[in-house]
Amino acid sequence: MAKLRTLKKDIDYLVNEVAYDCYLALYFNPDKYSEIVAIMEEAVDLRNNLFELANNPADKHNASLVRKHYAFVHQQMFEKIDDLFVKLSEATKIGK
Repeated sequence: MAKLRTLKKDIDYLVNEVAYDCYLALYFNPDKYSEIVAIMEEAVDLRNNLFELANNPADKHNASLVRKHYAFVHQQMFEKIDDLFVKLSEATKIGK
């Protein structure tokens, strides 16, 4: 993990991608409004939670623990964003 600033930019970028895809899904699937908006709200909550984690490492003076903490935040970011994209795909399936 290079920098905290880079991590925060990555979090914002990925959450914005989820929101953008949700807006596109709303355009093509207006009948699934509540499901898609719930995913968008979950994405915003995820962003806030990840920022909270990134801004508050457990022990700021122990470099090893800080690196492990940011690696954990990075891993969580990718797992949770992937889960949101899967939820969006499930919500917008045609046969559903």
